[in-house]
Amino acid sequence: IIAKIRKPPPLLRPSVSKQVAPPEYINSMKQCWAEQPETRPSFADLAQSIKSLNGGKKVNIVDTMFKMLEQYSNNLEDLIKERTTQLEEEKKKTDKLLSQMLPPTVAESLKSGTTVEAEWFEMVTIYFSDIVGFTTISALSGPMEVVDLLNDLYTMFDSILEDFDCYKVETIGDAYMVVSGLPIRNGIKHASEIATMALTLLHHCGKFKIRHMPGVPLRLRIGLHSGACVAGVVGLKMPRYCLFGDTVNTASRMESTSMAFRVHVSESTAGLLEESGGFKLEYRGITEIKGRGNHKTYWLQGKEGFDKELPEPVISEDNHGLDKELVKLVEKNAKERNRIDLLKKSQVAFKQNKNNSIEIQVKAIPETNTTIGSETQTVTVTEIKRSQTDRIDTIDSGYSDTNSSAKTADLLRFTPPPTTPPALPPPPPAVQHVKFLQQPPPNNNHTSEKLQNGTISVVNRKASRTKW
Repeated sequence: IIAKIRKPPPLLRPSVSKQVAPPEYINSMKQCWAEQPETRPSFADLAQSIKSLNGGKKVNIVDTMFKMLEQYSNNLEDLIKERTTQLEEEKKKTDKLLSQMLPPTVAESLKSGTTVEAEWFEMVTIYFSDIVGFTTISALSGPMEVVDLLNDLYTMFDSILEDFDCYKVETIGDAYMVVSGLPIRNGIKHASEIATMALTLLHHCGKFKIRHMPGVPLRLRIGLHSGACVAGVVGLKMPRYCLFGDTVNTASRMESTSMAFRVHVSESTAGLLEESGGFKLEYRGITEIKGRGNHKTYWLQGKEGFDKELPEPVISEDNHGLDKELVKLVEKNAKERNRIDLLKKSQVAFKQNKNNSIEIQVKAIPETNTTIGSETQTVTVTEIKRSQTDRIDTIDSGYSDTNSSAKTADLLRFTPPPTTPPALPPPPPAVQHVKFLQQPPPNNNHTSEKLQNGTISVVNRKASRTKW
């Protein structure tokens, strides 16, 4: 193989004698089959050369052939440019996704085909945090509300993380894990980077508003620990950059033994912070770390030059399971959100049709059109905007008890007043107004109120929440 590479066989080229064609044509042919593509003439140059060889005379067949080939070549060039642009865009998307899953240096190594070996790091600082009372919030929230909460929170965390020399390892439920000092070592800077980041996250969590529970605080609990660990890429189909070692477990225990709106720091991290200087630490005492025994731990109170306001720590005996105080806050928040604007009004117009049925048009938000006859009929509603919490809306001429889980509108029954057969139908009444009140009806079953010449009753007996 090496001998053939050193002395390759001669290129396969046709042999054309001088008697068959003029030398100029033979030279043009040799230029076209040159081994180096850069030395070959373009179709336009070749056509010009043939025209000059023919003395300026046009040959229809040859000219047509060259025009077709030139057009085909141009189309291929445009198509290649378009496909190349699309390929570059897809490559950028792939690189961006890979950089989000793995550290940039590790991602570059994988793209170049280099095997990424697990690496030992002598000293790194690991951050763990979770939400105190997340079990309570999840139990009193819908699935999509929990997803929105975590998405809003982690989006805020990720944007803050970009300002520090840290790497987000993973998120598991409400737990958030960050590390500094790998895959690129930064001396003892990793402890100060993680500590400053923790204070910044604590500041923003103090002002964070839960979308569906704006009155409920988001209480973050943080734990920090510094030590040695091993890091490497694990998996093939879904590769992840994972950390292994006792340092990871200890950092997790520091978080679980922390308190709301507190940064719990181990003795090793506290020593690095004191060496860096500028951090305010408070000795907590001897803390029992599960599987590690008793250790000295500290509270991170702040940093010199860090002027952002930190939330007040919350003292709680039990940081896990259902939080009774948080349940009360959630219930209070639900009551606040269930209040109905007393000034909101909607117009209701009545019209009697030829078939002796009454047509009711309610101009509300959203607009609803209802037709009620002598028998029970389904109310046709173009759109109903359903709220996220339970509520009972009351109107001054009847009660709106609707079921938010129902897929059809409520059924209403209209009872016309007794009339004599020969009597003419009464004229249509004037336009009425419906006003939302704050207090619910006396009971959650259907109620009946007189309205003009008839009675409207709500058949659906399940009281719940729909905002008309």
